[in-house]
Amino acid sequence: MSEPMTLACPHCHRRNRLPGERLDQAPRCGACKEPLFSGAPVDLASAQFNAHANADLPLIVDFWASWCGPCRQFAPVFAQAAATVEPRARLAKVDTEAAQDLAARFAIRSIPTLLIMHRGKEVARLNGALPPAEFQRWVDGNLPRV
Repeated sequence: MSEPMTLACPHCHRRNRLPGERLDQAPRCGACKEPLFSGAPVDLASAQFNAHANADLPLIVDFWASWCGPCRQFAPVFAQAAATVEPRARLAKVDTEAAQDLAARFAIRSIPTLLIMHRGKEVARLNGALPPAEFQRWVDGNLPRV
C-alpha cells in the first residue's frame, strides 16, 4: 500500500487524502462527492490556486489571456491533454487578466506560459504554445512521479 497523498477537488477545492493506488479508481471528493478527476482542466482563481499547487499531485498550469491568439490556439491542445495526463497530474488554467496577483507572483512576462508545480514548488516552465506531441513530451519529461 502506498503513502496517502493529498489533492484538491476540482469542484469545491477542498483537500482530499487518499492512497496513491486509488488515483486511477475514479475517486470522489469526500466533501462534495464529485469526481476528483474530470478529464478537463480546472479554471483557477487566486483563492483556489494554493490548494491545488501545494498538493501532492503535480499541477500543470496554463497562464493565458482571452485576447491572446496563441493562447486560444493552444487551449484545445491543453484541454485534450487533461484526458491523457490525469490522474498523474491536474491541469489548470489561470486567466492572467483575472488573477494578476498570480501572474506577478510567478513573473509571467509572456503568454501562454506553462508551469509544472509540485508540493508548492515550480519544477518546470515553458513559454509559448506547443503542438500536441511536443507538449506531451514536455509533460512526460518534466512531470514528477507520484
